[in-house]
Amino acid sequence: MLEGLPDTDVRRVIASARRRRFARGEVLFHEGDPATTLHLVAKGRIAVRVTTPRGEVATVDLVLAGDVVGELALLSPGGRRRASAIAMEPTATLSIDETTFSALRRDDPVISEFLVQLLAARVHRLTDRLLEALYLPADTRLLRRVLELSEVYGSVLPLTQEDLAGLAGTTRATVNRALRREEKLGTIELGRGRVSVVDRAGLGQRSR
Repeated sequence: MLEGLPDTDVRRVIASARRRRFARGEVLFHEGDPATTLHLVAKGRIAVRVTTPRGEVATVDLVLAGDVVGELALLSPGGRRRASAIAMEPTATLSIDETTFSALRRDDPVISEFLVQLLAARVHRLTDRLLEALYLPADTRLLRRVLELSEVYGSVLPLTQEDLAGLAGTTRATVNRALRREEKLGTIELGRGRVSVVDRAGLGQRSR
């Protein structure tokens, strides 16, 4: 995530951070908590989950090693978390509080430019997802998420259908129906709390 920053700035950021470790299932922060820190993910994977207006919990993003979670805390002093972050496996982060990061930005304009670039990348990603939600069927969005996740996890995705539904922006019933159909076609295999990708090429063709 710090790629592009000069080495001296990378060292300053890391030296200013607090090393944190989280067990599988441990919460980094809760939805509604004061937003006072960001986490640079050094190891592991983190699920970002929100509560829907109907009171359900949906996974809306997965944050991987090398990425960042909670960065909006640096731009909205006194704000609250809009989502919860949960470690999906043993995870290590470098956490930086708002005061420390503000001092880094004040002392070095390059770090402010880096933050702008980070947020710009977030906006581009959200725009892509919005266009998908507006113009692509839910089944297609699901297959794209499965393919993307298989690049991260390999052939076996340790995710529930509820997780996949949140990431694809659809319902669990739609996910179940689509996955059952793909299983009959031989592109995936379903297990308890997991999806195994058997035919990536076939999934790729059907996700276009």
